[in-house]
Amino acid sequence: MKYFNIFLVILMLLSGCKEAKTEAPVPAEVSEEPSFVLAGAPVSEGEIYRQSELNQLFADLQPGDSLNTRFEAEVAEVCQSKGCWMRVNLPNDETVMVRFKDYGFFVPKDISGKKVIVEGKAFISEVPEEERRHLAEDSGAADSVIAQIRGSEFQNGFEATGVRIFK
Repeated sequence: MKYFNIFLVILMLLSGCKEAKTEAPVPAEVSEEPSFVLAGAPVSEGEIYRQSELNQLFADLQPGDSLNTRFEAEVAEVCQSKGCWMRVNLPNDETVMVRFKDYGFFVPKDISGKKVIVEGKAFISEVPEEERRHLAEDSGAADSVIAQIRGSEFQNGFEATGVRIFK
């Protein structure tokens, strides 16, 4: 019986030493580099407001209203401290302050002048003087400009869940 067990062990070892079949690796598909970078959640496909249509979008909103939407615009400035907010251009020399939902993501600080598509909630809000001064500091404004900020004002706002930044 002892020899039989030894024979089984040797047989199992020899059968385990068979040459393993290997498959040739499948070459990865070469794809084009994406033309954009995502920040936050992916931006869904669908109707996108163009920059020329944004004035009307915000003109239709009242303080306290919000509208889930997505739009395309050019970045005017970005928080130079962390990339935690950005302003995008509207026609007629107006801007929209874009913040990021739950402070959950940031954008690169060097994207001024680039085209973006943002998705989230558009709204009108009253921004107090203290916050306006803080935002001016974050954007790197001169002390003389910050000193001229007085009182609160209503501003176009946007809380983004995702941003598509074009290269």
